[in-house]
Amino acid sequence: MSGSKIRIFLSEKATKALGISSDERRKKTASLEQIARETINQTYHEDHPSVAEWFRGLVPSSAGVAEYVAELFPSAQWVRRYNLHWVMGDVIAGITVGLVVVPQAMAYALLARLSPAFGLYTTFTGACIYWIFGTSKDIVIGTTAVGSLLVGSVISKVEAEHPGVYKPEAIAHALSFLAGAVLLVLGILRLGWLIEFIPYVPISAFVTSASITIISTQLPTVLGITGIKTREAPYKVYVNTLKGLPRTSLDASIGISCIVLLYVIRSWCAKMEVRQPAKKRVWSLLSSLRLTFAILLYTLISWLVNRKMPEGQENFRIVGHIDKGFSHAGVPKMDGELFGLVATELPAIVVILIVEHIAIAKSFGRIFGYTVQPSQEMLAQGASNMLSPFVGGYVCTGSFGASAVLSKAAVRTPLAGLFSAMVLILALYALTAVFYYIPNAALAGLIIHATFNLITPPRSLVKYWQFSPFELFIWVCGVVIAFFTNLETAIYVTVGLSFAMILIRMARNPGRFRGAVGVTRVVRNMPSQDAPTSCSSSARTLQIHAEETRQVYLPYDTKDNRNPDVSVEPPYPGVFIYRFAENFNYINQAYHIDHLTTYIKSHTRRTQSDDGIRPADRLWCEAPPSKQLLEQEADLPTLKAVVLDFSTVNIIDITSLQGLIELRSTLDRYAAPTLVEWHFACVHNSWTRRALAFAGFGFPAGNSLDELGNWCPAYTIATSLAGATEEDQRELESLRRELAGKDEEKQSNTTALPVEVKEEKQISTMTPLYGVGRPFFHIDLHDAVDMAVRDAKRQDERWHIVDSSMCTSTLESGRDSSV
Repeated sequence: MSGSKIRIFLSEKATKALGISSDERRKKTASLEQIARETINQTYHEDHPSVAEWFRGLVPSSAGVAEYVAELFPSAQWVRRYNLHWVMGDVIAGITVGLVVVPQAMAYALLARLSPAFGLYTTFTGACIYWIFGTSKDIVIGTTAVGSLLVGSVISKVEAEHPGVYKPEAIAHALSFLAGAVLLVLGILRLGWLIEFIPYVPISAFVTSASITIISTQLPTVLGITGIKTREAPYKVYVNTLKGLPRTSLDASIGISCIVLLYVIRSWCAKMEVRQPAKKRVWSLLSSLRLTFAILLYTLISWLVNRKMPEGQENFRIVGHIDKGFSHAGVPKMDGELFGLVATELPAIVVILIVEHIAIAKSFGRIFGYTVQPSQEMLAQGASNMLSPFVGGYVCTGSFGASAVLSKAAVRTPLAGLFSAMVLILALYALTAVFYYIPNAALAGLIIHATFNLITPPRSLVKYWQFSPFELFIWVCGVVIAFFTNLETAIYVTVGLSFAMILIRMARNPGRFRGAVGVTRVVRNMPSQDAPTSCSSSARTLQIHAEETRQVYLPYDTKDNRNPDVSVEPPYPGVFIYRFAENFNYINQAYHIDHLTTYIKSHTRRTQSDDGIRPADRLWCEAPPSKQLLEQEADLPTLKAVVLDFSTVNIIDITSLQGLIELRSTLDRYAAPTLVEWHFACVHNSWTRRALAFAGFGFPAGNSLDELGNWCPAYTIATSLAGATEEDQRELESLRRELAGKDEEKQSNTTALPVEVKEEKQISTMTPLYGVGRPFFHIDLHDAVDMAVRDAKRQDERWHIVDSSMCTSTLESGRDSSV
């Protein structure tokens, strides 16, 4: 049996299982195509997509595979064009950033409960790897305050559960390797679009909460207060710090003065940028190097004070011994049990690494006009984090502060990271003796200064309130929960609340019934050149273009801020227009179906007063129609047609489709013996059209193949000249010029040809836009309502004739009986 025969056989079996006759559908389609051929002398058969075609579309072509491989290594596209001008810019920018990230990386390593050298190892890995896979020239991958804090939290948790079993660096290496593996897989599978599932507000709340938490962990070090557990909830740390103020030591003079000095330098440089705009770049560079200057200054002070002191008896706490070079490089221990312990912390860490990095990269991409590929950025992050443990580092991601410095230093390509790596190598091999005297309080002050700027300012909270009050509530929940518990709980709660918000909006956002309003454009005449520039109201001349008068369809209520004095009327009694506010899916289908049923039944009456159900067969919860109710509904119209606007609907699922089928059956029983017509506007997705057609929608309502109900054949055709012969073009242009000289009534639609002209000329350019076998799938709402109203009028005319004939036969029978 051939593949086509198998497909036909399976299709027939499926349609029979669903209660749909394949033969009947084919006959009806052939009948409709014949009607179209007789009406417009043209036909177009719409082929539905098949499942086999969908599977074939998933198979990549050889060209697609080659393109995919080329996208994995974007550096290969520009490294061949590397030139001397780019080298000079990258060298300056790379060295500048290297001087900035050295003290920053050492300080952030303390947040991860590791020695300062581990921060240098981490930043070195990111600087060496990113340029191969990355798509941003301005991003710097290295240690960050938030990432280091999360690593420190995981280390503390594992040590508390298994004291003395695992070293802190082993835990950090395992966490980095697993996070890198996850990011690498996401990047290879090109799943960068997943980042769009994480909203902005939870991330903003997390960054603010992390900043508050980081400050709480560093405040005791800045003040020189010992004996405080900084891994507790932030509120406990702040309370214990206030209680320990009497134990403040000499470290406070180093820490507090370092914070003040950093803010003074930044403020002074910002003022000088305004006063001397010609030297703005110089002052910006000096401001960026303030961290390096502060660390060198306090290291010098520490050396002068402690150089003659015995080891362990310094006047204030210092960093101490740092191993020279990459002393912790090597193959990390792959412990399955340790991987299991840190795996539970991966989701929050991976989310933060991705969001923080891509947000920074995209912001610089928008500024400088290049495109950042999220999937490729994930790949670069994954490679950096997987290789970081082999050098001795831990998790790394994009650093906003370092990236800002790199951007201001006029970087030219991602290769600038290699020059930053050279500075890091110099620091590891030549400056470890200098690092010995760095005061811990100075590093803590540097961390507080860097993270305080990450706190969301009050003006942003005012914007959140103006944009979306409920999202501000989510933000507040995240910060409060993090302050009293921990960051992981806060990120899970805020993301969960965001998902709940969007699901509730999708599930409970009702569609709106619409009516018709006639509108026209009123255009003011342009004044003549001799007229004065000032224009009084008496001098204004308005012109109403009658040919632009058209029907628009607006909601009946005034929630869309339209003028309440404008009256919106139904397009025709018994015809209902419904537009979905969101996509129509299994989440909200029950809500939409209930809304449609309730509204339609409350605004119509049954076609027959007696529904034909015996009292013994009636449901216990369904009351029979009473005489009083029938009298109240006497003025209501009967149900004739439902027009569904699918402009917000892309794909329809089985649950939604089943809901429409059940609603159709309910309304057909309600409107019996007539059948309700279903018109669909803006159904452009081929799979949605296929599903609706298989469910029996898209066809005229009729009880048999030979009965087309009230349908008046009408088609939307293309009147363009594309593909027409020269003779057809001349005839069509001539006809349009003739129509242009007619009176106003006939020239209101000059682009369409009169019916009698169509029959005489038989111009071949009258091509239907969509398949004529689905006449109730309309190109837009205007065509859908036009056909629904046209058929409703025909139905009323037919019923009027039937009623008249019945009355006549009744009178005649009465005369016969009297005789």
